[in-house]
Amino acid sequence: MTVSALTRPGERDRVINKFGEIDWIFCLTLCLIAGAGAVMLFSIAGSSWEPWALPHLMRFGIFFAIMIVLSLIDLRVWFALAYPVYAVGLVLLVAVDLVGRTTMGAQRWLQLGPIGIQPSEIMKIGVVLALARFYHGLSGKSAQLSWWLLVPAILIMLPVGLVAKQPDLGTAMLILMTGGMIVILAGLSWRLIAAGVVGAAVVVPLVIMFAMHDYQRKRLTTFLDPEGDPSGSGYHILQSKIALGSGGLLGKGYGLGSQSQLNFLPEKQTDFIFATLAEEFGFVGCVSVLLLYAAVIFMALRTSYLSHSHFGRLASAGVTATFALYVLINGSMVMGLAPVVGVPMPLLSYGGTVMLTVMIGFGLVMAVRVHRYSEVTSGKGSLL
Repeated sequence: MTVSALTRPGERDRVINKFGEIDWIFCLTLCLIAGAGAVMLFSIAGSSWEPWALPHLMRFGIFFAIMIVLSLIDLRVWFALAYPVYAVGLVLLVAVDLVGRTTMGAQRWLQLGPIGIQPSEIMKIGVVLALARFYHGLSGKSAQLSWWLLVPAILIMLPVGLVAKQPDLGTAMLILMTGGMIVILAGLSWRLIAAGVVGAAVVVPLVIMFAMHDYQRKRLTTFLDPEGDPSGSGYHILQSKIALGSGGLLGKGYGLGSQSQLNFLPEKQTDFIFATLAEEFGFVGCVSVLLLYAAVIFMALRTSYLSHSHFGRLASAGVTATFALYVLINGSMVMGLAPVVGVPMPLLSYGGTVMLTVMIGFGLVMAVRVHRYSEVTSGKGSLL
């Protein structure tokens, strides 16, 4: 099917043509990353499919099918659902604050009958959609510097405040940084960006001293001096560094990582699975997986570039930013370059909630690619 044919509405709306427009190389790369995760989960479980590797693969298969279905949904439908998704996520976050379930000292889950929901995951998509829709109808001049910028500031800070209160600092940081990246990509004035950097330098120390919980401040001091409490708060980082360093160039071999196999490495199946990979496959294995992540990010950004609508460009870029931040924060965390904040390595780590969010986001990215010729219209600065 030629490009000229696909620009005709009658052709591009056919399901068979939509399937052809999906980036299957992108999909294959996602499968390779999830497959690498299953391989590592199989290893650290003592060469067993249970309790992690098989559920990991089954979830990915289901979520992959969901991603393909979402990619077939017209971009105008995503546009229409942008504010409702954000509103539902915000209401659920408020409900968590009022009647949420407390687990391990944090009130992050909402129990709806037999189903447990983590609304902060919904907001990762909701913020991206809401900001993309808002900026779609805003002029370039207003996006640079105007009173209209109060709207995206509110859209970002409301969920950030509610998530931080749970407390869930890692997710709050992800939402804040993703929102900030979308605002910058939309054309924010460099003067405001510079002012924001200066403001952050002033505000962050005050937040650390007066707004953070004691355990969050301890994470920062542990990050700065993990050797100060090697058997306590610094244990995670030190064991992760040992695993990373002991892998060398080619690793100790599959299933032969002492830190993970002998359970010295905490959270080896979730937050610190990248350290497990480094120990068993070494520098070469880590670089190979990071190249797969880089390929996903590059292809998703290329999709943003190809979109004919501003909404599609910003929505795809926002999802990509969230994914890239996952990789950056987790990679920095396991190497001791950032505090431990409980952010997993996407698709590699065990866990269904984050995987579902990532795959829904990539469903949106593929929808932008499949429907890149769709015309999405709205009023200037419209919130309707």
